[in-house]
Amino acid sequence: MENSKKMVKLAFEALEDKKGEDIKVIEIKDISVIADYFVIANGDNSQQVDALVDSVKDKLGRNGYEPIRVEGVRSASWILLDYGDVIIHVFSAEDRLFYNLERIWRDGKLVSKEEMGI
Repeated sequence: MENSKKMVKLAFEALEDKKGEDIKVIEIKDISVIADYFVIANGDNSQQVDALVDSVKDKLGRNGYEPIRVEGVRSASWILLDYGDVIIHVFSAEDRLFYNLERIWRDGKLVSKEEMGI
C-alpha cells in the first residue's frame, strides 16, 4: 500500500507539472480488486494529453516504476497507464465528461492533496 501511495503522489506531481486539469485520486481498494487507486486528469488537446502521459511515465520511470500496460495512445483522447495497484487515466476534456469515471467509481474514496502529502 505504501508503494501505491508513492506512485500516486509521483503521478499527481507529474500531472501538475504539465498543467493537468482537474486531477482526482480515487481510492478503490475496498470496492475493487483491480487496483488500489485511480488517478484521473485531463488535458485541453491531444498534445497536452500526450505531454501529461510522457510526464507521468518519465517521473515514475525515474523512480523505478514501469507501466504494465499502456492503452489508447493512438487516439490521445483517453490514455490508460496501468501500474498494477495504480491506474492512471488521462483524458481529453470531452472524453472525460463523456465517460465520467468519477461517477462510475463514486463508491470509492476521493483522496485530497493533503492526504497524499502534497
